[in-house]
Amino acid sequence: MPIINRIADFHNDMTAWRRDLHAHPELGFQEHRTSTLVQEKLQSFGLDEVVTGLAQTGVVGVIRGRGNSDRAIGLRADMDALPILEETDLPYKSLNPGLMHACGHDGHTTMLLGAARYLAETRNFDGTVYVIFQPAEEGGGGGNLMVQEGLFERFPMQQVFGLHNWPTLRAGTFAWRNGPIMAATAHIEITVTGKGAHGAKPNEGIDPILVAAHIVTALQSLVARNMEPTEAGVITIGHISAGNAPNVIPERATMTGTARWFSPEIGDLLDAGVHRVATGIAAGFGARAEVSFRRAYPATVNDEEATKMTRAAAASVAGEARVEPMARPTMGAEDFSFMLNAKQGSYILLGGGRGADDAGVHHPRYDFNDEILPIGASYWATLAEQLLHDA
Repeated sequence: MPIINRIADFHNDMTAWRRDLHAHPELGFQEHRTSTLVQEKLQSFGLDEVVTGLAQTGVVGVIRGRGNSDRAIGLRADMDALPILEETDLPYKSLNPGLMHACGHDGHTTMLLGAARYLAETRNFDGTVYVIFQPAEEGGGGGNLMVQEGLFERFPMQQVFGLHNWPTLRAGTFAWRNGPIMAATAHIEITVTGKGAHGAKPNEGIDPILVAAHIVTALQSLVARNMEPTEAGVITIGHISAGNAPNVIPERATMTGTARWFSPEIGDLLDAGVHRVATGIAAGFGARAEVSFRRAYPATVNDEEATKMTRAAAASVAGEARVEPMARPTMGAEDFSFMLNAKQGSYILLGGGRGADDAGVHHPRYDFNDEILPIGASYWATLAEQLLHDA
């Protein structure tokens, strides 16, 4: 596997950076220590400029090549952690109880730092590389905020690229897809108001838990019986809260969940359907339902031309046989979608799997595979050199 030799030389350095980040996770828009570490590393690498404060804790580094071309690309990594209590016994486990790098953003940040170090040393390209360290991917919409605050106006680039580790893929394997690669998402919240009563006298009340149960069941019909069968959509209710005592019918029940889709028409169908089903069922029981369907991230859609570029860079690093097309997109979501809505670009997956027992992302025992750090950094560096080659 032709990892760039110079990047392989500082594999140990990258491992140390990654484990330090892992031990100090921070939630979205609170990545102050992480942001400071990124700034200090970029400055020590001799970048031409390090810009801070975009989307609160975001950092953008500027690396200019040897020529005078006005060509420019952006390489993006996310920095935030998750509100998960880590369940590993790693020597570098989280020092912040209840917070954890359970999605590999510590590795994403490290790989881009490694690429920045190499590109700043070699400058073997003609144009400008912007390394983008984004806050608040995990539900905070930091990517959207960076775009709103002028990312692409302040740092004019023709394309922007993203990468995510994927522990269900063999380590060192890349996976790509034209068109949609990750889903759009919305947060669902439904509050059912009934009438409280003694549990022994249900006839004197209107049971919001019973109503909620009917709503949860009926919501699945939106996917099973309202959508075109060849389309993709998901509705999951992941939390229900109601009552405090086993013999009391409460006044209210609240449920929250998520919706996922790719086609905008399916998003509209699910939005309207959740409102219709919840309010209609509640009314049928004599209760009332208040519904919020809050759209969060649009679908992550890869540009075909840009994806061809990412495939070429990945093949240069991993070999053609280890660059695989995805049979279908994932229903996970990504706020890199906002950047792809504004600029041509592509998003690729890098396998980090070590075996069948690996914990997946968002799991309390997940840990990023440090063996792929030089692979990811080499991919970023190769992509920059291939796209911004000397004219």
